Amino acid sequence: MVIDNAFINFFSTKFSRDYGRLLEKLVGLKLVKESYEDPMVEVFYWRDYSGREVDFIVKKGVGIEKLIQVTYASERSEVEKREIEGLIKASRNLNCKNLVVITWNYQGEETIENKRVKFIPLWKWLLNPV
Repeated sequence: MVIDNAFINFFSTKFSRDYGRLLEKLVGLKLVKESYEDPMVEVFYWRDYSGREVDFIVKKGVGIEKLIQVTYASERSEVEKREIEGLIKASRNLNCKNLVVITWNYQGEETIENKRVKFIPLWKWLLNPV
């Protein structure tokens, strides 16, 4: 894992910035820091056989505490369907009800397939993780 997001841009051969990837790295670094502060916390990535994925699985003790997706979206319409599908599928497989999508700017809450999904802007999550 790259420790500083500046290194991603410095060593990248791409001409455009991948803000979604930068946001994901920032969230990952914060979660890893939390796992060092609390030895009961572990952070994982999840992917099923059909390619659906969840960016971060936060496990505390023996139970899954939360599932987190990260996306560079400013509006609900910009959140890709695959982000939600992965979250819902993992929620069923891992028996977790705390579903979070960290966005650039969008905040809201909705029920999708009988699962409550919280959308929270990155800046707010950094100040007070859900």
